[in-house]
Amino acid sequence: MSVKDIPDIKKLSTAEKILLVEDLWDSIASDESVVPVPQSHMEELKRRLKSYESAPGNLLSLEELQTRIEKRK
Repeated sequence: MSVKDIPDIKKLSTAEKILLVEDLWDSIASDESVVPVPQSHMEELKRRLKSYESAPGNLLSLEELQTRIEKRK
């Protein structure tokens, strides 16, 4: 199925299309078993958890993170 199969979709505004995509994603994500998590993601999560557990004080505050992001621009 593609967008071409839904002729009325062209009548939707951009905001309505975004809401439709959100609804579609929510319907997929509601059943975690149908959205497999890649092994590489699981390994990265384990790495980050191990890093946090070894030095929990090394986290950034939201403000620190925003400052770092702004400096990259």
